Amino acid sequence: MYHFLNPEQQPMKSFVPGPDRKREFRDALGRFATGIIVVTTMTPDGPVGITANSFASVSLDPPIVLWSIGRHSRRFAAFAGCEHFAVHVLGAEQMELSQRFARVGQAFDGLPHELNDTGVPLLGGCLSRFECVRISGHEGGDHLIVVARVTAATLRDGKPLLFFGGGYGRFEDGSNVTPSM
Repeated sequence: MYHFLNPEQQPMKSFVPGPDRKREFRDALGRFATGIIVVTTMTPDGPVGITANSFASVSLDPPIVLWSIGRHSRRFAAFAGCEHFAVHVLGAEQMELSQRFARVGQAFDGLPHELNDTGVPLLGGCLSRFECVRISGHEGGDHLIVVARVTAATLRDGKPLLFFGGGYGRFEDGSNVTPSM
């Protein structure tokens, strides 16, 4: 079924999400541009990180954020069980960092970082960084939704690295998004 809200607009396709429509549902979700984050934590085997785009502010007072991790991820156990972690919001020039943590969680070899007072690895140069302590985890289908209180935040000026339609992008002048891949 197609709907027209405005005669100049492209038609919209309606469907009921389900097991046989996963690709269409994923494509529909991909129409929402999001920022890119790398979440880091410390495990008994060393530092671990993961690239994600599921991040949101929950509350300003108290400062609370959330992010979610797929249950299929090889890094699921590290993040599902951690009490402390850091969320790093990436700048437009940090695509390599995003791709590094998208491939493997133990991507810290040769990467400059420091540890905070709870032992969480912190990456430099990000647009913003949130040091967090977990409040709760919630079932979210094939993901775990992690809610956390922010204990420290850092920021700098810059343009964000974006994810849209399955690829990376960036703001050119603050009003136009240009694909990077």
